[in-house]
Amino acid sequence: MNHSTDETRKGLLYALGCYAIWGLFPLYWYPLNHAPIGADQLLAQRIVWSAAFAVLFLAFSRQKADFFRAWGQPKTIALFAVSAFCIAMNWLIYLWAITNGHVLDASLGYFVSPLFNILLGRLVFGEKLNRRQAAAVVLAVVGILWLAVPVGQIPWVALLLTFSFGLYGLVRKLAPLGALPGLVLETLLMLPFAASYLLYAGRHGGLVFAELNLLQTALLVGSGIATTVPLILFASAARRIPLSTLGVIQYGSPTLQLLLGLVLFGESFDTGRLIGYGWVWLGVALYFSGILQTGKKAV
Repeated sequence: MNHSTDETRKGLLYALGCYAIWGLFPLYWYPLNHAPIGADQLLAQRIVWSAAFAVLFLAFSRQKADFFRAWGQPKTIALFAVSAFCIAMNWLIYLWAITNGHVLDASLGYFVSPLFNILLGRLVFGEKLNRRQAAAVVLAVVGILWLAVPVGQIPWVALLLTFSFGLYGLVRKLAPLGALPGLVLETLLMLPFAASYLLYAGRHGGLVFAELNLLQTALLVGSGIATTVPLILFASAARRIPLSTLGVIQYGSPTLQLLLGLVLFGESFDTGRLIGYGWVWLGVALYFSGILQTGKKAV
């Protein structure tokens, strides 16, 4: 096995782990859906705890020199300022969606995001698609359009989730910094804004952290780990595999969310939605068959 193949396989494992965790996120955030806390404070708390745990992970890593070196590189700081803004917007929109009855739009966003990744990979990096892969993308588009049309309105939540996370992945692929030091840099860039907001809320009697029960408090504090680990996996994967491949693997996340919705949360799944998901799954299967065929030829 050559170095390139080994790195690609690592990237695939990182991506699978990342999207498995994100796919199970509804289980994690569900108790907080009923907490007396808005998406704005959830976001601020999530940033604070993510920064704390990311710094802790960095302290025990061998990448501290890379992190401190980045502070002297204005271009690197600028790139991570953009990625920090993108991921903060993504978190805010997602948290708002799940606490304001827009779960359908949020789910749709996670199905559209992989297509946006594939588009970015083609336009920015010139990642080529063969006929089988192109056909897979078309099938996925058909499925997503089928899912989007019944909504009856422009799905702004889905589109904003798509653009924010797609751009985040693009910037992280361009950024000359490893996954962990990059995440620490991002969260530290966001930290002053989050901490200032929480201080402002506390001074004006709007901080509700003390009103949470024990489980909700533990989940909020633990959100630092729950956020840090998959983002490190995602950034590691983005630096090792094509954005187009990363985009297809991302379909595993909303698929897991679908299964959770059906089995645990008892959400309805009518024939129309089944048809739309079926087109998407068919496209994913076709795309992966192309990847497997290419891998066999390379052996």
